[in-house]
Amino acid sequence: MSIQIREIEAKDNKAVASIIREVLIEFNVPKVGTAYEDKALDLMYESYRAKEKGVYYVIEEDGMLIGCAGVCQLDNYSGPVCELQKMYFLKQARGRGLGSQLMNKCLETARDLGFKQCYLETMPQMEAAQSLYKKSGFHYIEGPMGNTGHHSCPVYMLISL
Repeated sequence: MSIQIREIEAKDNKAVASIIREVLIEFNVPKVGTAYEDKALDLMYESYRAKEKGVYYVIEEDGMLIGCAGVCQLDNYSGPVCELQKMYFLKQARGRGLGSQLMNKCLETARDLGFKQCYLETMPQMEAAQSLYKKSGFHYIEGPMGNTGHHSCPVYMLISL
């Protein structure tokens, strides 16, 4: 098996949107107020290309995308804080250490881009994801930072870089 973590390319848009929607449906996440309805979801390559300080990665295994995540400046927030965005893995990618590899890549990129903290929002039922976040050094915070538009995501976490 050949596994590669690389930056998103235009040809990946459809597969990335499919991965994200599939996982959100699997976890019964509301379609409103979450990543499911983000306008950028179908154009992730173009969306991240337009960001001054942001990178989106995919995990490719034998030519098929099985996971994705990115970092960029936290929306509607001033200061050196990025957001870990749209980190999702298909079932076949879970439990193999790929989440930790991708998390390390994202946090390393965030540091390289000059961010001092990384913020994320998630859902209560995404317990395995929260376990990965905690293992990576994230801690829970009381309320949201910035304004991501994801008003249906009630779990907030932060890490100092």
